[in-house]
Amino acid sequence: MQRRQFTTGLTALIAARGAAFALLAAGVDAWALGETEAAAGVREALQRGASSAVAMLGRPDGFLANPQVRIPLPGALESAASMLRAIGQQRRVDELVTAMNRAAEAAVPEAKPLLVNAVRSMSVEDAVRIVRGGDTSVTDFFAGKTREPLGEKFLPIVAEQTRKVSLAARYDEVAGKGAAFGLVKKEDANVEEYVTRKALDGLYLMIGQEEKKIRSDPVATGSALLRAVFGH
Repeated sequence: MQRRQFTTGLTALIAARGAAFALLAAGVDAWALGETEAAAGVREALQRGASSAVAMLGRPDGFLANPQVRIPLPGALESAASMLRAIGQQRRVDELVTAMNRAAEAAVPEAKPLLVNAVRSMSVEDAVRIVRGGDTSVTDFFAGKTREPLGEKFLPIVAEQTRKVSLAARYDEVAGKGAAFGLVKKEDANVEEYVTRKALDGLYLMIGQEEKKIRSDPVATGSALLRAVFGH
């Protein structure tokens, strides 16, 4: 008798959770039916995505060899670089672009503790927004929680790396003039700030892509929790 009651109760629980996700997908606020486990699943997905993105980007060629996040010279400076290449200055331009991307690669590992803390402190309301959100829900969450403090952590690391290249100072001079004429965005006129911003953009982009993989194929993660949350 007790076993039959237990089995019946378990079946009802599974059915209730399935109904909760079905209603959630339809836009009905049924999160309360399984909020604890569902929120835990979202946290696991975010932590996996963040750790994977940091591992991919925070290594040699993580930015430089990835066309999705590779940091180029901005705006009109790229056109000017083409002229430098035409007069035999290819090596100097390449050194600057390489240094910019190496700076981003050196800074990204500093992101992991902050990203993990953001996940651990995530509220149920945050989890609801992420599950209901579109393709940018994870990027929006991490950017809102970590962009400013990560920028402060990244900037000195980027500065240390870019100072090693003599053309970096020239970048600031030329970009500053370009900004005065509207040829370069003001926020791109300083190489350290430009690289820091682009490094963060690349990091959030890759985190979002990792989340898409989990959403599209939760079974492949090997996690029963992720399969339960994102498999409906």
